[in-house]
Amino acid sequence: MINQSHKGNMEHPEQLADYYQSQATYYERLKNGSKNNLCLYYQYGEQEYYNKALACRYKMLTAEASMPKNQSPNDRQGNIPDHDEELATRSLLSSLREGGYIFYARHGEATVGVDQADSDLQDCATQRNLSETGRRQAVTYGEGFRNLDIPVQFPVETSPFCRSIETANLAFGQENVRVEPFWFQVYRLFENITFEEQQRIIQQVDSVLETSPSQGTNTLIIAHSFPEGVGLGQIPNMGTVIVRPLGQGNGYEVVAKLTLRGFTDLQE
Repeated sequence: MINQSHKGNMEHPEQLADYYQSQATYYERLKNGSKNNLCLYYQYGEQEYYNKALACRYKMLTAEASMPKNQSPNDRQGNIPDHDEELATRSLLSSLREGGYIFYARHGEATVGVDQADSDLQDCATQRNLSETGRRQAVTYGEGFRNLDIPVQFPVETSPFCRSIETANLAFGQENVRVEPFWFQVYRLFENITFEEQQRIIQQVDSVLETSPSQGTNTLIIAHSFPEGVGLGQIPNMGTVIVRPLGQGNGYEVVAKLTLRGFTDLQE
């Protein structure tokens, strides 16, 4: 179990957000290493702490937006509005409905077959493909966007692997999907490539994540997880990282990391 005493007397949302993020990562590692029924418990723990971190970061954003521009950051830190987590997740959903975000999702569970050394991207038989669970996850993911009334800018971009294409097709319909060959490069981050090549790929990813979608919509990408500590980090099956682009050369802000259930459970 997590030692809650590490939390100490932290009061500023930025400190709490970092703390909760670390606890979510801890639970995620326990979950990924679990081979028994505790896995579900770890998943709930992971999501709980991700939501707490999200709530704290949202407090920071709303506080900054509500303060006069001539106030210093130190002044702003002492005037954080006391929103609870439910309000934060509800406000996140409201923001997502207004558009301006990028959803980067990993494909659904893919445990059928293996990626062969000489995989042919045009031949699904040489790749790891969606399981029945993965197909259900994909359908649920698409329904989540429709039920939550979150606008998506079509076409949805996918990696050229069959598992990513099928995920997108099941979620949004084949006519609303476009294969983007670049997202194959994220898969290559797990290979034995040079540091320079890794940095080149990450720079290209950053460039995409810095680009704002059309007004009133959200960009959606379905591809692969990243290695731990690289890019957007590890992502569970059908998990989503939501980022807010800050413009070319200005980076982006990660506003939420959600499991499939965490996404579909966003509150009104």
